[in-house]
Amino acid sequence: MTTTICTHLGSITAVEPRTPGVCEECVTEGRRQWVHLRLCLACGHVGCCDSSVRKHASKHFEATGHPVMQSAQPGENWRWCYVDEVIV
Repeated sequence: MTTTICTHLGSITAVEPRTPGVCEECVTEGRRQWVHLRLCLACGHVGCCDSSVRKHASKHFEATGHPVMQSAQPGENWRWCYVDEVIV
């Protein structure tokens, strides 16, 4: 079994969510339906997860290259590296 190690943990900064509790783009688009929220650990962007219709967290990664996000769900603290495709 091969284990992938995240090489992007150094990009994590202390961030405050720009839009706590809501997906930034969904609100801008007038939508209020998402499944879960994800926090970008490079800039504080909050976007909806890939189980949501609009997938704004992944779109944020694609647009910015910010590699690591964290679940913004209460009680969850796991992180995901988009580049290395690994939970960190």
